[in-house]
Amino acid sequence: MSSVENYSPRQRRFAPLNPSSSEPSNAPQLKGIVFDVDGTLCLPQNYMFGEMREALGINKSVDILHHIRSLPTPEAQLEASSKIKAIEREAMQHQEPQPGLVELMEYLRDREVKRALCTRNFEMPVTNLLQNHLPKHVFVPIITRETPGLLPKPDPAGILHIANEWGLTNGGENLIMVGDSIDDMTAGHKAGAATVLLLNDHNAHLKEHIHTDLVIEKLHELIDVLENGFVGNKTRMELPS
Repeated sequence: MSSVENYSPRQRRFAPLNPSSSEPSNAPQLKGIVFDVDGTLCLPQNYMFGEMREALGINKSVDILHHIRSLPTPEAQLEASSKIKAIEREAMQHQEPQPGLVELMEYLRDREVKRALCTRNFEMPVTNLLQNHLPKHVFVPIITRETPGLLPKPDPAGILHIANEWGLTNGGENLIMVGDSIDDMTAGHKAGAATVLLLNDHNAHLKEHIHTDLVIEKLHELIDVLENGFVGNKTRMELPS
């Protein structure tokens, strides 16, 4: 494994979305934004993970999705998935949107910025959030735990699939991944996207992580960032090609 000394600094930038910006920019154009769901578009429901692990009889060191995929038979996998879906079904009744959610999405719609979702949730709570809190907004494509043929985050497959669907030939280089977890930051980083961490009470340790480009406390803070030109942290590090 490479040490930090093997990395070199790289500052991610995108040109301002404000068409009347007085300062010309030679930074790349932003082509779209990929959002996580739980903890990003809606307030975190972290209690779910404890309930899920208890239902599956696993401890907190075991990844839930990996555990389900590693079960020996399709029947066992289906039974475990059903338990997880039941917990998510109950939790989605209490979903609350993140502050600034609608304001940000209306801004991105007005600026004609493409939006997609990449989440480890099942499809049902994602649909519930969109129908109840963002009924006039379109996210295409939507990658969930149930999307076939794609490894979940932290693998970059979902983000790269989105870039391909949008006709981008350079992976995630012209995209931003917005999320609240190390899986979000790592998936975005590996896909070549810039990353934005939505800060909460549990992820402050990720502020200085080498996969995190920018940190915000509320979603609507991203509006001014994009209007004036995205500039990532100067501490962003990349392995040499």
